[in-house]
Amino acid sequence: MLIDFFYTLRSAKLPVSVKEFLTLMEALQAGVVGPNTPEPEGDDEATGYKIEDFYYLSRTTLVKDEKHYDKFDRAFASYFKGVETIADFTKDIPLDWLRKNLELNLSPEERAKIEKMGWDELMETLKKRFEEQKERHEGGSKWIGTGGTSPFGAYGQNPQGIRIGQDKSRNKSAVKVWDQRAYKDYDDSQELGTRNIKVALRRLRKFAREGHEEELDLDETISKTAANAGYLDIKMRPERHNNVKVLLLMDVGGTMDEHITRVEELFSATKTEFKHLEFYYFHNCVYDFMWKNNKRRFSEKFATWDIIRKYNKDYKLIFIGDATMSPYEILQPGGSVEYNNEEAGVEWLQRLTSAFPKFAWINPEPQGVWQYRQSISVVQQIMNQRMFPLTLKGLEETMRLLTK
Repeated sequence: MLIDFFYTLRSAKLPVSVKEFLTLMEALQAGVVGPNTPEPEGDDEATGYKIEDFYYLSRTTLVKDEKHYDKFDRAFASYFKGVETIADFTKDIPLDWLRKNLELNLSPEERAKIEKMGWDELMETLKKRFEEQKERHEGGSKWIGTGGTSPFGAYGQNPQGIRIGQDKSRNKSAVKVWDQRAYKDYDDSQELGTRNIKVALRRLRKFAREGHEEELDLDETISKTAANAGYLDIKMRPERHNNVKVLLLMDVGGTMDEHITRVEELFSATKTEFKHLEFYYFHNCVYDFMWKNNKRRFSEKFATWDIIRKYNKDYKLIFIGDATMSPYEILQPGGSVEYNNEEAGVEWLQRLTSAFPKFAWINPEPQGVWQYRQSISVVQQIMNQRMFPLTLKGLEETMRLLTK
């Protein structure tokens, strides 16, 4: 079994050696984790390796650099698919209320009959449900639970609501997500499947001669030597440097998980092509802070105002995101899915586009679905229609716009 696990990691291009694999085997034989590990209270006997213990042990022994953690997580999840893990939901809601015994799927006609709530009504109703509900509920249209048409809960159907206790989006219509998630940084070392992305990005590059005269000017040297009756007259010139400056703001987590591979390819190419590149992460929409490391996004915040003041107007501003969210997240104070933002996202987007006149938005979602996503239409208006698909043609159009 573990031999196949080893080859799975190697297939994921993780630098795992046989020596490290043997170290994992020795740790298992020594009982670092396994049947002797205390089981959760209520179990009479040890039932084998706990998947969580084995995960941490294997990551510790096999992965020597934290930049590979995300690749390891994906490979581990792929190999052990179907093994249950313990989720940490908010303590205010009992776990058995959210047990997935039923997942509701409605027809388009049935879905259209469910009434949407406004933002204020939605939040006020949720508050009342917390006060009134005393037990687990499954199905139905009112209580917090699973498999129903209530706006509150998991695995049900409602055109607009608050998702609680569900691992990921199913219908992409929740207003606020209460699950605690750890997003992973995009891998800027991702091997490109095609060089065409780099070729498209090169349209933005602009070279200028800067610095000390340290490069031989061959043409001028030949000309001056000939004019000097054959006596060598060496001429030097400053080196050519790419002076284009790019500020990259990337959406991460949630629905963007579907586009990780393509965004990583673009991110890798961007870091290669542009010497002056600054990047930050946000989730769904930009608010009053961003971050550079997703593991420490709440402890190492960068105020959006500071970012606006730090970089000059000559930076080209590029957003990368699917713009797929509830319109409340863009237009409403408190609309963020992670905290109560005092100012609406639209205010911050307008400030950024005013501070950096050369801007564009690259969307990895297929262009054919844009018209069906209200939030994409809202972002397009804010961007003055400067939104382009993450295709080679879309990248070329983006670079052409930013060079004007």
